[in-house]
Amino acid sequence: MDFKEFLELHINIGKFQLTVAHFTFAILIFLLAKVLTWLIRHVLLERYFRTKRLDKGRQIAIKQFLSYIVWVLAVFGMLQLFGISSMLFASSAALLVGIGLGLQDSFRDLISGIIILMEGTVEVGDVLEVDGIVARVSNIGLRISKLETRDRVSILIPNSNLVINKVTNWTHDDQPTRFHVKVGVAYGSDLKLVTKLLIKSAESHKLVLKDPPAAVQFKNFGDSSLDFELLFYTQEFLRIEFLKSDIRYAIEENFRENNVQIPFPQRDIWLRKLEGNASSQLD
Repeated sequence: MDFKEFLELHINIGKFQLTVAHFTFAILIFLLAKVLTWLIRHVLLERYFRTKRLDKGRQIAIKQFLSYIVWVLAVFGMLQLFGISSMLFASSAALLVGIGLGLQDSFRDLISGIIILMEGTVEVGDVLEVDGIVARVSNIGLRISKLETRDRVSILIPNSNLVINKVTNWTHDDQPTRFHVKVGVAYGSDLKLVTKLLIKSAESHKLVLKDPPAAVQFKNFGDSSLDFELLFYTQEFLRIEFLKSDIRYAIEENFRENNVQIPFPQRDIWLRKLEGNASSQLD
């Protein structure tokens, strides 16, 4: 028996009649897929990553995505080689439809992950605000991304939420962002002094930008106080509440040193004395 006859040797597996050549080509397809995935992970993409300067999270996700494509093509190629792909899909059409409906959310998350990778709208290290939660992106997967909140709690978010829903990416905003601190002072206070002390409180913090400068607005004549709002710019997004807290400490200290009062809510109650005849009628 020569080599050609050996390759044409038939092997019966149930209703399928295969040859040694089928198994040989299947093994070659498997080995080729292994080689391609290794090249993708360690050689082919390295130059591209260096050129684009992509973060580690996106590099890993792109490598995984391309590896998945290679293995899917390899599996389909082996099924086609054995001649069972069309039979399998025809006999399992209803099952595949059911699986597709059940996994439609997963497919949507997968497509969203691909969009994120291609567009680069979200990267590892970005600070996002999602559904009122501010967190830093620690990992981007093909279907789910991992974020770490300001409380250092890790949360998993489907990628579709980052594409479809409203998401604020503080990191991608090149312009400094303005934040607010509200405070009220007692009636009769020196308003020019109040304005000066508020600006001083903001500018004394190292994370508050000098350009654009801090500003103060006289917002309203409140029920118990004159209401002011301190406006300042910073690029510190993840710990902004701590920054605001530091500024409030500075405001209280500066006000106390300069005898500026922060009033507590007050209510004046007026009592009317009833007339004598009205009092007798009530009796």
